[in-house]
Amino acid sequence: METLVLTQQEVESVLTMRDVMEAVERAFKLHGLGKTQMPPKVYLTFDKGDLRAMPAYLDGKAGIKWVNSHPDNPKKGFPTVMAVLIYNDPETGFPLAVMDATHITNMRTGAAGGIAAKYLAKKDSKVFGFVGCGMQAKTQLLSLKEVFDIETVKAYDISQEKARSFADFCSALGIECVAEEVKDVCRCDVLVTTTPSRKPVVKNEWIQEGTHINAIGADAPGKQELESEILLRGKVVVDDVPQAVHSGEINVPLSQGVFREEDIYATLGEIVAGKKKRREGDEITIFDSTGLAIQDIATASVVYERAVEKGLGMKIEFFRI
Repeated sequence: METLVLTQQEVESVLTMRDVMEAVERAFKLHGLGKTQMPPKVYLTFDKGDLRAMPAYLDGKAGIKWVNSHPDNPKKGFPTVMAVLIYNDPETGFPLAVMDATHITNMRTGAAGGIAAKYLAKKDSKVFGFVGCGMQAKTQLLSLKEVFDIETVKAYDISQEKARSFADFCSALGIECVAEEVKDVCRCDVLVTTTPSRKPVVKNEWIQEGTHINAIGADAPGKQELESEILLRGKVVVDDVPQAVHSGEINVPLSQGVFREEDIYATLGEIVAGKKKRREGDEITIFDSTGLAIQDIATASVVYERAVEKGLGMKIEFFRI
């Protein structure tokens, strides 16, 4: 029996944001219903970055993603994030595929933001703010475009090159993008933060009632993008409680005693599954995204099925059976 090996180009060729959102929304629902297996991420921490092992099982699908985060990599000509995923047959454990998961990571994270906004933002949201304009901002925008009629995008990044690239990306989608100072970007219907910051870049005073925030950047201990007071004003929804406590947007406020675990309103899975109510009135809502292995495996299943249908990839006989 052979294992299918898929490159990043092949993975990109079979994935659409709509398909990823459908797969990831179902993954969140199953998570909310307690029908998944997902041990906590395992970290190897180095001076200049880390590596993370992320295994999961859901819906008869299993696998593990091995992913890095090295912020200084672009200076060396490498992406900040690179990932490989092994997709297994749960019945035998056989590795059905080994595939690039860098694109999977970008797409499934973007999809989570779109799903969160679908359930937590005002349905008539028109103005979308982006603090951070890298690759993740682009996939967040793609998912939001699947849910909302976007009139205006406001954008800020400390890198003018990234800000220009994001503006060009918006233009190609037929969306007006306006460069703003960070405080002006925060005056919007939906705010997306995708920075690697270890100190707040969004101040409490800039956030208006009724705003929904997708806090995407904090995915490791010590990272924080929002002033802690914002969390106390809003309804906080996390993707997974143990991961968020350890490495999400709430991890620093928790360690400082400003925010308590009991202050978490729900997981996104509980919202999707209908266990908890969605938005109520003109409240502030915050989605704390750390990135779940179930998102990766759900997306990898789509990649595998499409690749088999299209005859993509290289087959390798790892084992003599």
